[in-house]
Amino acid sequence: MFSLMSVFVLGVAAAAAIELSPIYHSPATHLVKPLLKTVEVEAPAHYDFSYSVHDEHTGDIKSQTESRKGDQVQGQYTLIDADGYHRIVDYTSDAHNGFNAVVRREPLGHKIVKAAPLAKIVSPLPLAYAQPKLLAAPKLSLGLYQ
Repeated sequence: MFSLMSVFVLGVAAAAAIELSPIYHSPATHLVKPLLKTVEVEAPAHYDFSYSVHDEHTGDIKSQTESRKGDQVQGQYTLIDADGYHRIVDYTSDAHNGFNAVVRREPLGHKIVKAAPLAKIVSPLPLAYAQPKLLAAPKLSLGLYQ
């Protein structure tokens, strides 16, 4: 009888242990798509770019052109300096020589007209400001040296 009872208790304990232990399943491989790395082949860069501004009112006159074919870039930009000269910068850049610029400055032949400065306002009466009066020096108690 003792052996029958011990087999029964062991069976119940084993069943309880199986139900209480977590059950691990293998991941559902049929639901996961395989990750594939796609490599895009880059074509050599090729572009042509230009812009210009010509504002007589503000004196903002400048332009730029640039073109790139692969690793070779060449371009030019121009602007009017504050001293009235026309600055022209021709530049090139490539992997072998790096960045190279040639700067030229040419006089315009005419002066740049700058806006007149604002006139100062003059009051007919001199303005006088009174210095504020200090009535008494405040007494500060720091509590350190009493």
